[in-house]
Amino acid sequence: MPVPAPNLYPPFNIVRLSHVEFAVTDLAKSRAFYVDTLGLQVTGEDATTIHLRAMEERGHHCLILRKADAPSVRALSFKVFDEADLDRAHDWFAGQGHAVAWVQRAHQGRTLATTDCFGMPVELYARMDRLPPIHQKYALYKGVKPLRIDHFNCFSPDVDKAVAFYNLLGFRVTEYTEDEESGRLWAAWTHRKGGVHDIAFTNGTGPRLHHTAFWVPTPLNIIDLLDLMSTTGWLSNIERGPGRHGISNAFFLYIRDPDGHRIEIYCSDYQTVDPDLEPIKWDLKDPQRQTLWGAPAPRSWFEEGSLFEGLTPVEATLKATPIVAP
Repeated sequence: MPVPAPNLYPPFNIVRLSHVEFAVTDLAKSRAFYVDTLGLQVTGEDATTIHLRAMEERGHHCLILRKADAPSVRALSFKVFDEADLDRAHDWFAGQGHAVAWVQRAHQGRTLATTDCFGMPVELYARMDRLPPIHQKYALYKGVKPLRIDHFNCFSPDVDKAVAFYNLLGFRVTEYTEDEESGRLWAAWTHRKGGVHDIAFTNGTGPRLHHTAFWVPTPLNIIDLLDLMSTTGWLSNIERGPGRHGISNAFFLYIRDPDGHRIEIYCSDYQTVDPDLEPIKWDLKDPQRQTLWGAPAPRSWFEEGSLFEGLTPVEATLKATPIVAP
């Protein structure tokens, strides 16, 4: 199916992705991973919950860790432009038959809880508590020196359907993978903020969260993290990389937190601000699609992901497979 033309005038204005909440089984161990090893900053903490932000972020949090009996993801959250956009979003989702509810979230203003076309939980808000800037407090820079949350990638049982739905919300496709035999999308990268993606979709059993990515200053920060993880007990949590993607041209590393939630450390992609920028097409069997240097991804990268709370994923309708490492 063809990639839809950009929808430049959506019914409400999503600015960017904002944050995600992970249910984790051992809060202390997760803290050691995200704070002591990766270098995220604690902005709030109690016996059951930790709020975190990265070095360039002014909002109160980009990641929430919540103690639970089993790992899961509560919702993917996005910031809208203003309160009027939040009301327009409420009316649009309700008009499309999606469940909508106003929910209370710590350190946020009004928050709308709803779902996408697959029932994946999505939350929207306009206002979050602002914190003083810390991007020039260089004594705080630790671990991989994370600057900001960059994107989500989700397993989708039907990537064409996902792209069509998020196109209605104004998400523009920057790059995509097409299965030549069926003509269907196998993966797509879509954005609001002017990078390669705020949310991407990968063919697979879903909806599940494939990974959450954090932007870092340089590839050398990724090398430093690998040295740190390999000598502080986190060697087995390194899943894939380092490498450079063909798609996005970004330098990357994939790691797993103590509960298996996948984190990408990411830098060096390109701007996509122009609204008429043509998307880049890739063939599913192109070995440079996954990694510019040709190394295929491990099987776990295509099969394992985080479950959304209370949601049972379904198998993908497209059965095509990419090149997989032995």
